[in-house]
Amino acid sequence: MADIEKLHRKFLQSTGACTDSRKLLPKGMFFALRGPNFDANAFAAEALKQGCSYAVVDDPNVATDHRFIVVADVLNALQELALHHRRTFDIPFIGITGSNGKTTTKELLYAVLSADRPTLATTGNLNNHIGVPLTLLRLTLEHRIAIIEMGANKVGDIAELTALAEPTHGMITNIGKAHLEGFGGAEGVLIGKTEMYAFVKQHGGTLFVNGDDPLLMEKSSGIPRVTYGTEEGVQTRGRSMAEDAFLTVVFSGRDGDEHQARTRLVGAYNLPNALAAIAIGQHFGIADDRIAGALEAYSPSNSRSQFTDTGRNQLVLDAYNANPTSMAAALENFARLPSDRRKLAILGDMRELGPTSALEHQAIVHQLEKLGIETMLVGGEFMNTNGGSSLRRFADADAVLKALTEEQPHASIILIKGSRGIKLETVIPAL
Repeated sequence: MADIEKLHRKFLQSTGACTDSRKLLPKGMFFALRGPNFDANAFAAEALKQGCSYAVVDDPNVATDHRFIVVADVLNALQELALHHRRTFDIPFIGITGSNGKTTTKELLYAVLSADRPTLATTGNLNNHIGVPLTLLRLTLEHRIAIIEMGANKVGDIAELTALAEPTHGMITNIGKAHLEGFGGAEGVLIGKTEMYAFVKQHGGTLFVNGDDPLLMEKSSGIPRVTYGTEEGVQTRGRSMAEDAFLTVVFSGRDGDEHQARTRLVGAYNLPNALAAIAIGQHFGIADDRIAGALEAYSPSNSRSQFTDTGRNQLVLDAYNANPTSMAAALENFARLPSDRRKLAILGDMRELGPTSALEHQAIVHQLEKLGIETMLVGGEFMNTNGGSSLRRFADADAVLKALTEEQPHASIILIKGSRGIKLETVIPAL
């Protein structure tokens, strides 16, 4: 069995870690993970044949030469290697979690920090017990700071991930109604997310806290923190300017002057995300004009607060994920958007809400009734709601696509939001 120091030495000789046999790294180190429906030990020999230098396996029977590294458990080895590798770096590690906005905040923060120094950040949705180790193993001697996004579906997930990444700095974007089924309700979400604060406090780190959020201010009390928000008393203060669909942020510089950044994000609900990136950038000494320039240059491309003009319609694409908190905020913002175009919302079911699912979907319908937004509701949960004369209900995305193809909407501004499983991105060709 390989010990971690020996494994790390071999890892440093490779080009990096990979776990997907379809996305192998030439001269990389392949980790043969097991899952509910697969055992990658069976692909280890092929990974070596395709150009990997090493294959980490936990089935001794597949190991036929020195290139196979046998461990007791591949997942544990991956995590222990990542922690060992992380501990060889004496740089700031910023852990980010939250019910809404954590990925957008991470992307904005990466734009700001990487404009000033070599920065490592989580890519895609690699924010779980496998993704975080893979992110840490991308660290090189070039990096001067790291941003590690951490997702959670249940109590204990953030505690596990902080123990792997050992963040020196931490932030929670917010605590909302996300993954209620796994967390066992709103109280579970609160307990699970604040595991970030607990780790940072225990290890003498620093928090970045939204000063406009009473709950986060309460839970971070007594821990060294940097605050941001719109109210007096915060260390980084800013506001939004309503000029058009895009968020324009005006923020206080460290020199006492005001600075402005016209972002390419749609939605005033992104203001806290932008202010978080500004506050962290200022904390690490980045010039205010460079921060503003980085925010203006960032263009969302991951179906989060993404604005697209198709020529026929304008789309506000927020179809990567959805929960009651983010859905309500998106609708309020959409209703306020300055536009003389017809407004249409295409909303998909919100997944993983457990016993509260029917109630939360009905609450969105009531909100739509008050706002008076013409809406196409998609999915079984929304199909079972009541009310709304301006609401049309469809069983799935295919049914919506068929209707939109027949109707050919034009000169409209359209909000598209739902959980990934509804696949609302598939309706875009008809718009």
